[in-house]
Amino acid sequence: MESPILYAFLGGLFTWGLTALGAASVFLAKEPSRKLLDGMLGFAAGVMLAASVFSLLLPGMEMAEAQGMVPWIPAVVGFLLGGGLLRLIDRFLPHVHLGPKDVPEGLKALWRRTTLLILGVTLHNFPEGLAVGVAFGAAGLDPTGAATLGGAIALAVGIGLQNMPEGLAVAWPLRRAGMPAAKAWFYGQLSAIVEPLGAVLGALLVAEMLALLPYLMALAAGAMVFVIVEEIIPESQAEGNGDISTFGVMTGFALMMALDVALG
Repeated sequence: MESPILYAFLGGLFTWGLTALGAASVFLAKEPSRKLLDGMLGFAAGVMLAASVFSLLLPGMEMAEAQGMVPWIPAVVGFLLGGGLLRLIDRFLPHVHLGPKDVPEGLKALWRRTTLLILGVTLHNFPEGLAVGVAFGAAGLDPTGAATLGGAIALAVGIGLQNMPEGLAVAWPLRRAGMPAAKAWFYGQLSAIVEPLGAVLGALLVAEMLALLPYLMALAAGAMVFVIVEEIIPESQAEGNGDISTFGVMTGFALMMALDVALG
């Protein structure tokens, strides 16, 4: 791969673009049903979960073993650090999560709910961009060959697919509140604008700290799993559509697993 950083940036642009596409649903005459949204959110959770395992944790353990490490140590340490880092940011950054609770979290701030909502989704989009960057950086720079370009592409495709319902879930509440469609779309896509930046950062971290690559991949996986368990799955089941959401998780996981095997 000629330039892992360029590939990472393009991958981040792709995942942002699908968020913008999901947010563009506000230009439709009718809002998608809650059952469809919950199924899509479940699908998103399944995709992210499979991506964490097959595109990050397993290749990271292969790299660790090839470098003479005990394979599970960087996987466990990085995974827990990723979740812990997200929890720390969650604790201090003022934000509001998607969903009916509508309770601001983090440090108190006199910001509008729209701003807090966008910050909340942005907080959880950044590790997705980071994961894409780490995957492309690993594919281009890892000397062991455990990470592949196909696996990185599969991760970017999977994260992009799960970003579509996120864009929808941010933009439509703003539209229902009376915001013009164009403005609701703008805020919906804005939540993912950090993904190309996160992707570039991830690739740069790999380039500068190649020896820590197994830890970085596990850290990205831990951050994504934190988002899945802390927000996406609870939100997908908050309206009583648990069966639909669960089927979405299973479908998303199976599709991402197949993508990773086919492209990796």
